[in-house]
Amino acid sequence: MALITLTSDLGLQNYLAGSVKGQLWKIHPDFRIVDISHSVIAFNVSRAAYICRNALNHFPANTFHIWLINLFDNKQNHLLIARHNQQYIACADNALLPLTIEGKPDEVIMLPIPEGTPKNLIEYTRLFGEAILHISEGKPLTTLGANASHLKYNDPLSVRTSGNSLEAKVIFIDSYENVILNIHRTQFETLRNGRKFQIVLKGNETINRISDSYADVPEGEKLALFNASGYMEIAINKGNASGLLGLQLYSDTQDNISPNFLSRRLMYQTVIIEFID
Repeated sequence: MALITLTSDLGLQNYLAGSVKGQLWKIHPDFRIVDISHSVIAFNVSRAAYICRNALNHFPANTFHIWLINLFDNKQNHLLIARHNQQYIACADNALLPLTIEGKPDEVIMLPIPEGTPKNLIEYTRLFGEAILHISEGKPLTTLGANASHLKYNDPLSVRTSGNSLEAKVIFIDSYENVILNIHRTQFETLRNGRKFQIVLKGNETINRISDSYADVPEGEKLALFNASGYMEIAINKGNASGLLGLQLYSDTQDNISPNFLSRRLMYQTVIIEFID
């Protein structure tokens, strides 16, 4: 029976995450359900995209991924179900899908919300669960709804480049306060092209080498490495990189903040990497 993952912004301080599982098991008691996270920060699409994208890479073919994130951003009469790289994704039509996957999905349809259906978490879960049962029985995705041709695809995890430098966003801060940037090892090495580099942090502090592990530097020293997902991570060995280096999650509203404010702020949402010829 279907393997289903759950990623949400529901939190764990209430009954909701458990109720979602209960609703899915009512549809079919043999559904196998795996929790990815229920602590995604609401309304931060870049962070949600990072979590969802990396979870996709670790599951067998034909896994179903339900993303219960920013479900009610927009009034809508449909949900989305996509097939991409042998994975199925079920989510709201709120920009998360096109911001998360790399390239266009193989197939994506609009799952109708029948008129009169209460627009709440449990009802949306029921619709997703019934669709998953339908697909797992071998029925085509196209029988569930019309093609979602209106979606536009771009990559929030891409970096800004200018001459011999790039600007990387802080897209995730883990439980150890390590800071994840939106630059992948492959992209970094391509842009670097064998050159020396320096990562410029708050107060003109810099890092000019990539470490293999936290233990490559003494306790309390800063370092950069590429994590298990291939993204650059700024850390302090047995320390709090986010707080001590003044780094916080990137907000999409940052571009609208006045330059004078940016020059006075104590926390930064981006990191500059300079390449040296």
